[in-house]
Amino acid sequence: MAVLSLVVEMPMHAYRMQQLIKERHKDDVVNVAQRNSVYQTIDRLLRDGLIAVQTTTRDENRPERTVYEPTPAGRDTLREWMRTMLAVPKREFPEFPAALAFLPVLTVPEAVEALTERLTALETRAAALDAELADGANFLPRVFLVETEYQRAVVAAEAEYVRRLLDDLRNGEVTWH
Repeated sequence: MAVLSLVVEMPMHAYRMQQLIKERHKDDVVNVAQRNSVYQTIDRLLRDGLIAVQTTTRDENRPERTVYEPTPAGRDTLREWMRTMLAVPKREFPEFPAALAFLPVLTVPEAVEALTERLTALETRAAALDAELADGANFLPRVFLVETEYQRAVVAAEAEYVRRLLDDLRNGEVTWH
């Protein structure tokens, strides 16, 4: 979706896609840690007829650069994906709830230690998101910050849950073994 939305915005080459994803902090919500991920996505979009090659150029002493553009089917598909993703909650399988499901594998003190580390990481992440929101508010329309607002709300909710669970573990309301 990220790659397709970028070429709908304007035709571009793969390296520019990678740059924009990072510049816009979309790598916080889209997994493109490996540059190869963008190329694999481009290959799939080409195969599915959702994008097409607009031009291919080669500057002296530079690798070949292919610029991609959306097809009409690509534009329609992107809009349908967006409507579906916004409207229909998807069952996802994040690691943290899975770890909670098997909490008794650890001792209570081990669980408290691990959850305390997680809470610290969540508080650090919340502060970073707060800074990103404050900075972005200076020059970006709010529509470009909504995913960061969402991430901040999710981090806050998780941190609150972890705090309550830690309290319950420490006072013996939740125990095992």
